[in-house]
Amino acid sequence: MSKKVKIAFNHVSKQFDLFQNKSDHIKALFQPKKQFDSFWALKDVNFKIYEGESVGLIGINGSGKSTISNLISGVIPATDGEVEVNGEASLIAINVGFKAPLTGIENIRLKCLMHGLKNSEIERLIPDIIDFADIGDFINQPVKNYSSGMRSRLGFAVSAHIDPDILVIDEALSVGDQTFYQKCVDKIEEFKARGKTIVFVSHSLGQVKSLCDRIIWMHYGEVREVGPSAEVAVLYDEFVKWFNNQPRPFKKEYQLEKKAKQKNPPKTRYPNPNLDKYKLNGLDKVILAGLVVGTGLFGTLISLGKSFLGLF
Repeated sequence: MSKKVKIAFNHVSKQFDLFQNKSDHIKALFQPKKQFDSFWALKDVNFKIYEGESVGLIGINGSGKSTISNLISGVIPATDGEVEVNGEASLIAINVGFKAPLTGIENIRLKCLMHGLKNSEIERLIPDIIDFADIGDFINQPVKNYSSGMRSRLGFAVSAHIDPDILVIDEALSVGDQTFYQKCVDKIEEFKARGKTIVFVSHSLGQVKSLCDRIIWMHYGEVREVGPSAEVAVLYDEFVKWFNNQPRPFKKEYQLEKKAKQKNPPKTRYPNPNLDKYKLNGLDKVILAGLVVGTGLFGTLISLGKSFLGLF
């Protein structure tokens, strides 16, 4: 019996506009056809991840690993192609999912509510989440005062206890101490034993080899290799050693050449059938324009020391 597909990337590409200033963001919303400098973080990416698998994403900086994790988690939409996710995905990343001004406890409640949990369920989970995170009295402090390790601990604790179908871990284990790392590994093994699907993003080849069944090697936005962990890890390690032994001018030229190619779109474009739901309609644009104007007016009045009511 064939395993169920939990995640499928079908000809997926992701383009990011390189805005020069904040006003360009607003212009892009109201002038979608206006051309800005852009960068293709992913180009024609294809792979499938099956139920119960633990799959590692590796690659040098800028290869598209975090873009893939954000697409799986629904944080951003694909520009081209289709991302199919069968189940609820929870993303664990150092700087994702928490509101900095809120305390740890408040963030736990917020994130659980966003995943559809009831208040009674949240109250039942909070003690276990606090115990797993093990950050002491900082649980009652604003998250903006947390170290990266504390944010990682809290993020993993929340995601592990809301019991998602798909757990996406993006470099979240790279900042904790060894004792917490082992606690996370034990939890990951428990998830695997229960048939959960895990996507593990890391620069640590050792961690990926020990935790994952397969590896997807991303290289400047494209899939370079997919296969069993032991096989792909050897190929990646050989590439890294080869690259590190090259003279500095060659390395620089190699990187510039690859990055230059990422400014060009894929040779074949595949439309995203779900992209329209992310676009602003006429009413959305009117509301957004009103908010922008209102915010600008409010800021101007504050800078002049005047009251909004004084205008009437």
